[in-house]
Amino acid sequence: MKNLKQILTAMSLCMALAAAASPVRQRLHDDWQFRQARLNNWYPATVPGTVHTDLMANRIIEDPYFRLNERGVQWIDKEDWIYETHFEAGADLLARERIELVFEGLDTYADVYLNDEKVLAADNMFRRWRTEVKRLLRPGENVLKVYFHSPIKIDLPKYDSLPYRYEAINDQSANGGLFDKHLSVFARKAGYHYGWDWGPRLVTSGIWRPVYLEGWNGIRIRDVFYRQEEVTAERARVQVEVEINAVREQPRAVVTVTAPGEGIEASVTTPLRPGVNRVTVPLNIASPKRWWTRELGEPYLYEFRTSVAAGDASDSRTTRIGLRSLRLVREKVSDGTTFRFELNGEPLFAKGANYIPCDVFLPRVTRTVYEKTIDDAAAVNMNMLRVWGGGVYEDDVFYELCDERGILVWQDFMFACSIYPAEGAWLENVRLEAEDNIRRLRNHPSIAVWCGNNECNDAWFGWGWNTRYTKQGHPEYDKIIDTQFKRQYYEVLPEAVAAFSPGTPYHPSSPWSCYEGTSENSEGDTHFWKVWHSRAPIADYNTTRSRFFSEYGFQSFPEYASVLRFAPEERDWDIESEVMMAHQRGGSFANMRIRQYLEDEYWPARDFRTFLYMSHVLQGDAIKTAIEAHRRDKPYCWGSLFWQHNDCWPVASWASRDWYGRWKAQHYFARPAFDDLLVSPCTANGRLEVFLVSDRRKTVRGKLETTVLKMDGTVLSKNPRSVTLAPNTVRKVYSADIPGLLHGCSPGEAIVVTKFTTGGRHYSNIGYFAPQKELALPEADIRWSAEPTAEGYAVTLTSDRFVRAAWLSLDGNEHFEDNYFDLLPGVGRTVGVSTKLSRDEFDRLLRITHLQQTR
Repeated sequence: MKNLKQILTAMSLCMALAAAASPVRQRLHDDWQFRQARLNNWYPATVPGTVHTDLMANRIIEDPYFRLNERGVQWIDKEDWIYETHFEAGADLLARERIELVFEGLDTYADVYLNDEKVLAADNMFRRWRTEVKRLLRPGENVLKVYFHSPIKIDLPKYDSLPYRYEAINDQSANGGLFDKHLSVFARKAGYHYGWDWGPRLVTSGIWRPVYLEGWNGIRIRDVFYRQEEVTAERARVQVEVEINAVREQPRAVVTVTAPGEGIEASVTTPLRPGVNRVTVPLNIASPKRWWTRELGEPYLYEFRTSVAAGDASDSRTTRIGLRSLRLVREKVSDGTTFRFELNGEPLFAKGANYIPCDVFLPRVTRTVYEKTIDDAAAVNMNMLRVWGGGVYEDDVFYELCDERGILVWQDFMFACSIYPAEGAWLENVRLEAEDNIRRLRNHPSIAVWCGNNECNDAWFGWGWNTRYTKQGHPEYDKIIDTQFKRQYYEVLPEAVAAFSPGTPYHPSSPWSCYEGTSENSEGDTHFWKVWHSRAPIADYNTTRSRFFSEYGFQSFPEYASVLRFAPEERDWDIESEVMMAHQRGGSFANMRIRQYLEDEYWPARDFRTFLYMSHVLQGDAIKTAIEAHRRDKPYCWGSLFWQHNDCWPVASWASRDWYGRWKAQHYFARPAFDDLLVSPCTANGRLEVFLVSDRRKTVRGKLETTVLKMDGTVLSKNPRSVTLAPNTVRKVYSADIPGLLHGCSPGEAIVVTKFTTGGRHYSNIGYFAPQKELALPEADIRWSAEPTAEGYAVTLTSDRFVRAAWLSLDGNEHFEDNYFDLLPGVGRTVGVSTKLSRDEFDRLLRITHLQQTR
């Protein structure tokens, strides 16, 4: 018993010593207040947060997303703001040898004072800021103050001092009272805050990410990089590069890497010098469990723990790692240059969307919001999201969720549709920004590629920007900007990727084909906008080819229930109303385009609600057409990322989900179009052709049934056959002359239903023999019933005739598991809906809309 007491005492002492040696973190998120710098009134503030959200919380301004309120808050970015908190530093923190003040995000120009002494000056929203403050901290009360300078007042003199201008085509300076002075390019700040063709102009300031004090003794792990040199099915060779800060010389430090539960452990013993030390621990793992995208396998994650111990000082860091090999294959071939991602040796067809920030006020993007956004991508079989360059490098949780869900991330650097003053201190700021974010994100298996910018290369070389001043008699200005451009994207950024994430691909721009010139479809990735911007017919998606479609899209409005939340007054319910136009940043051009395409492809909408619904079906059909065409063109094409996955506020846009999280038809249509198997019927030159597309790594065998029927259900022809499809391939599995299938029936009165069955799963699709506007959609008798479920109700619909794009709605936040679907005559369709509505309320509110009703 005595020995047991001694052991327990020794263990307690060891634990106490370890606790005393371990770093301590004290968050500084409480008891903040803020004020307008030139005024006296203080108000409570939330940290992390923004000035705008704090002003809303104190009822000084109204919600800028509501009706026309955005217009009334443009004064905020012309003011300086002061944030202040009083706090007591914990005794355990004060006992540490080193104490640092850390801001994970300051937006954007900010001076920080601790107990009236300036400790740092921030000038980049995208960087983390860390400074030693032990000598300034005192027992009892401490005062931390952050003075935010107006980004407009800081950058306006920079603009006015230059004899030439930097292009920034989406900067809504006029909305901010700045006439045509595009200031966004001067600030290292989210470009979309200055406005975009889907976003408001709300130029924020604030402590937008966590702030804390961090204290440590002796040694501190600053960074760990799991450099994957080789990953195969047989083995993984990983060099674990550990960066350690030491206060003093340590003759013997032990650095250990383990994966608890995996039987993986390695360590090295090394001396440490005062300052920064870099230690490498080699890991060799036999038969590793590899990380795959969701359709190819399991996105397996190891949990590695790296620790360092020297004397009575220690530190550790835990990181979740996916072991995988990934390449961007750019090979010259007879008809161009390939562009495909190869994961663990397997060619991967990238299926997904472009992603923008989920809100203008970024601290409101909680883990719950991220989870829904990423889960909604996974739910429709996406395996890649492109983080677009006009937003932000996302929060860690975004990448963690992508790691877990098996979704790759195409990561842009934060530059978009603009030209920047890339020299001197500004360019050095960018270099540090790149290093900071590459280090932060490089261990995520989801990171597939770093891309220099969005559309800047095409803009510079293809939109006339590089000769603008030459035409005005000042070629020296074009030469200055050209030199800056090339230094930024062809030297500084690729050098940063090579230095801090060697092995990760770097792509200079999107789209991009060559060093000096515009993108070519056969040579690289493509932003295809002839459908939409140039009013090319939707059918052009079927004939336009690219190695990789990294952007294309079609606009629609939010659904009616969403509109009611930001435009609740009846006078607003017209797409040309003042409120709806304020939430249509594509302007009258975008409204005109939707109208034109409705007339080209369908027919004019008769009222506001019908217009909203038809814009969804139009958008969904367009993007479904594109996705299927891109997948049928494998192996020439290896990617289809539509624009865009989400919104940052309630708006008419190209998003497949609106800001409230409601799925549009496009999102529902993407689910089967992105599935691991796709059966795709199409008509061309008087023939029906059916293609089967597989992204699976194994051979697929199953039964294909192709049925042509009239709108009333009469079967005109049926063809069943067995089909075998090799791994990761496309095959034309059926072809026939259309007249022989229709037996005299008009093309507008018939449809083709294709169904492929394998392993107990059905993959189906419906095709048409005539354009949508020529379909003879019949009057249909739709009947429905509902049965209670644990989540809400299961709704079963049947119809005596074909129904196109049946949309179920409850005018609330309820989500139907499927929607905008076609109903076949006599074939029931059951869909679930999550809701807390009573049965009486459900029966009263359920609304079924379909395309025939809109004529």
